[in-house]
Amino acid sequence: MQTDIDPRNLIGRKAFDRNGTKIGTVDEVYLDDATGAPEWAAIRTGLFSRDAFVPLEPSKVVDDSLHIPFERSLIKDAPDFGVGRHLSPEQELQLYHHYGLDLAPPPPFPDHDFGHLATTEDPT
Repeated sequence: MQTDIDPRNLIGRKAFDRNGTKIGTVDEVYLDDATGAPEWAAIRTGLFSRDAFVPLEPSKVVDDSLHIPFERSLIKDAPDFGVGRHLSPEQELQLYHHYGLDLAPPPPFPDHDFGHLATTEDPT
């Protein structure tokens, strides 16, 4: 997923759900392995609580806070993978499914000519 959010400016920002209810504070930002673009944020949901992963696309930065277009309850129920570690492709897939987001289709294979097809006919 591509987003125009600058990850360097997200840490420490307040995060709000689709209804304007405060969820917590952005704790970490996770970049896509292939593109280096910011893809997920970990939101600290309370003083002694855990971090909840949220997608940065389709989230928006508005008035110095991150607005996430999902309900607070859905965000708090997101899979917990801990913070400070790399998200595996399987973990990312779980997050995509949790939020009901579509994955971008993989790029098509290049169109190469792999030679002639094998046939039963003798080419001579």
